[in-house]
Amino acid sequence: AWANEGLITLGGLFVLAEGLTRTRARSMLTKPILGEPRSVFSAQSRMMPPVAALSAVMNNTPIVAMFMPVIGDWCKKTGLAPSKLLIPLSYAALLGGTCTLIGTSTNLIVHGLVLAEQKAATAAPVLEGVTLGMFTITLVGLPATLAGLAYILLASRALLPEHRDTPINMENARRFTVEMLVTPGSAIDGVSIGRAGLRHLPGVFLAAIERDGERLVAVGPEQILHGNDRLIFFGVAESVVDLQNIRGLVPATDQVFKLNEPRPNRVMVEAVVSDTCPLVGKTIREGRFRTVYDAVVIAVHRAGEHLYQKIGDIRLQPGDTLLIETHPRFVEQQRASRDFYLASTVAGAQPVRHEYALAALSVMLLLILALTFTPMPLLNGALLASGAMVLIGCCTAGEARSAIDWRVLLAVGAAIGIGKAMASSGAAESITSAMLGLFEPAGVVGIVAGIYLLTMIFNMMIGNAGAAVLAFPIALVAAGQQDLACTPLAVTIMMASSAEFANPVSYQTHLMVYNADGYRISDYVKFGLPLNFIVMAVTVAICAAWLNAG
Repeated sequence: AWANEGLITLGGLFVLAEGLTRTRARSMLTKPILGEPRSVFSAQSRMMPPVAALSAVMNNTPIVAMFMPVIGDWCKKTGLAPSKLLIPLSYAALLGGTCTLIGTSTNLIVHGLVLAEQKAATAAPVLEGVTLGMFTITLVGLPATLAGLAYILLASRALLPEHRDTPINMENARRFTVEMLVTPGSAIDGVSIGRAGLRHLPGVFLAAIERDGERLVAVGPEQILHGNDRLIFFGVAESVVDLQNIRGLVPATDQVFKLNEPRPNRVMVEAVVSDTCPLVGKTIREGRFRTVYDAVVIAVHRAGEHLYQKIGDIRLQPGDTLLIETHPRFVEQQRASRDFYLASTVAGAQPVRHEYALAALSVMLLLILALTFTPMPLLNGALLASGAMVLIGCCTAGEARSAIDWRVLLAVGAAIGIGKAMASSGAAESITSAMLGLFEPAGVVGIVAGIYLLTMIFNMMIGNAGAAVLAFPIALVAAGQQDLACTPLAVTIMMASSAEFANPVSYQTHLMVYNADGYRISDYVKFGLPLNFIVMAVTVAICAAWLNAG
């Protein structure tokens, strides 16, 4: 079970997704498409097609993780209810994953099962010549995705709940002063503030621009940004961290490039200056903060004040809260020091590797082209692409290891073992006989519908990976007994084991959004169950016609 090619391929694709995440490569594609919607229908229309398209070529879990903050920003800016968008986000990602072989983990598992059976000494004759290519499932997955997205757009207004986020209270929140620099020649050089997406940022606002020694205040959205402009923002810590991730903005101090720790390994830390700190009364530059602490001050908070000076010119006072970019050991070292009252890391504040974004996208594109136009096995392509992500620097070897979800691989490996036991014990044959007795009178349509329903029930009970593994030997027996082509039945299992929308625990992206916005299980049942049967109807109709034509 642990040598299954689909299992190993899945591990490689986790690393590939990590490289795309660390470089924010996907934002290069999505930001121009998404824009700023003003209604739920507009937001869903802008969000779901790119989500589905991206999910077709990479793991959908990091895609949902990337889009959740985007949806949060939309809702804070426009007042839209996140509950109208988060379940559609997960559903669109899952639907898009059914369009290609590498779109979901279950597709890879079924592909691995086919290869393993073909190599076995007792290979089933029905598998002879069966090849599941990159776009074999597209014949079914694409129509099902289009039908599913149409249903979501039409039904979500009536069937989804309306939970609204509490907006950030900028009056009471602890606001930092942060200074950012527009990188010359970047995507936002020569672009207006509005088009650059720097207007109406949640939790942070642009207070002034410094250009050629002149300060521009109360800047409007039509103001054009120039390379080397210094932008002064006021905002909460989490929003200041978000500024670091905007392509074309860098901290205005060049000190960040002089730290000893490589930037990908750094962390962001909040530290409160004590009255015994030797730098009290000195400016950050005079106190040589970087030299003393091997750390750089990115932003400063002082109660009741807006600090318009350059960060290096701010004179430190006891009680100032500093947002610092530094090495991971800083917090531990400062616990024994009297220079700071408190020091703690800021979650999710690791620097982004924007410089490798094009390289990460190139690796992804080359993998798709290689799998589409060459005979390269999927396993080889996934391993080569994941290795390239590490060698280029899109992610480190440690990040690559951490990116692999070992719990998923363990569950899949165990499920493969159970599936083999079902086949060898005769349980698969017994279940198949019972299923055919019920559905065979309806002909090929009945057999396909029976396999789909059985897989869907397995999915609700034990999850998508286990469902695919348990249903595969049943479909194999059915194909042999009824003299049916195996490829349409394998595609049926791929669709049924992936497209489960009525149970939040059936897929990891459903759980991600379930925990994020206070949904109830009844929300998934009410909204997802009709979608289950829509996808089933499309799949059964196409696969039955495929079998009859073959």
